[in-house]
Amino acid sequence: MKGKLALLALLAVNLIYAINYLVVKGVSPKHIEPTGFVLFRASGAMLLFWLISIFTPKEKIQKEDWPRIILGALFGVALNQSLFFNGLVLTTPVNASLIMTSNPIFVLIAATFLLKEKLSTRKIVGILLGLAGAIVLIQMQEVKKEATNPSLGNLLVLINAISYGMYLMVIKPVMAKYKPVTIIKWVFTFGVLMVLPFGWNQLSEIDLDMPANMWGSIAFVVLFTTFLAYLLSIFALKNVQASVVSSFIYLQPIITAILSFAILDQTLNMVQILSGITIFVGVYLVSFSKKTT
Repeated sequence: MKGKLALLALLAVNLIYAINYLVVKGVSPKHIEPTGFVLFRASGAMLLFWLISIFTPKEKIQKEDWPRIILGALFGVALNQSLFFNGLVLTTPVNASLIMTSNPIFVLIAATFLLKEKLSTRKIVGILLGLAGAIVLIQMQEVKKEATNPSLGNLLVLINAISYGMYLMVIKPVMAKYKPVTIIKWVFTFGVLMVLPFGWNQLSEIDLDMPANMWGSIAFVVLFTTFLAYLLSIFALKNVQASVVSSFIYLQPIITAILSFAILDQTLNMVQILSGITIFVGVYLVSFSKKTT
């Protein structure tokens, strides 16, 4: 039962992330610089995680687990979020989405060596199918805005994808020992401390007179993209393999495309439909193997 709930949680997470591509680009860097945005986002989520921890059982973290939690903060908050936000403002959402689909490749390789997850033919085929479908779908989207430095932006997003893969690997073992809120509140606490020296100046210069819808976008990033998405992700990671968690990233391009078509009143063509089917088949092959826990 928990395995099925974990898969539903992953669907929700990737729906949120797909919307996030459209939201962040409208706010940063015009109204708030990217690293300042990361600090605002991480700080808000940290406070929310500590708030809900009041209503959860108290757990004492063992001394030997602190290094993993601190590394999780580095890879999952400080590097992951900072690289993504700074990369996205330099490149396009299309490029960023394409590069992020490489994440399961890094996770699958790392999980094989670090977590001793079984590398089956089924998983390899699923990963490759998902990647192929995502590439075809994203490449056919029209880029409407010029990127200021796409090469650097793409590189930052690529390193971000690797960083998130490392986060999944580092934090997975402690998920078996503690409640999700116990881990995530400390991950964000250390993450905020790591980002603080780099993002404070940008945060202090935030445009307080920005339109109300921009504040709504920032609230969405804090409440949904950060607080809810990380909570659901860590719940999923506790109940399914890391490679399954990362494979759901292939759903983001198809969800983003559907949302874009709905907003722009466009229709799906056969190539887009086939690409979407390929992505779903890839996720199915990786997620619904004989053992997902």
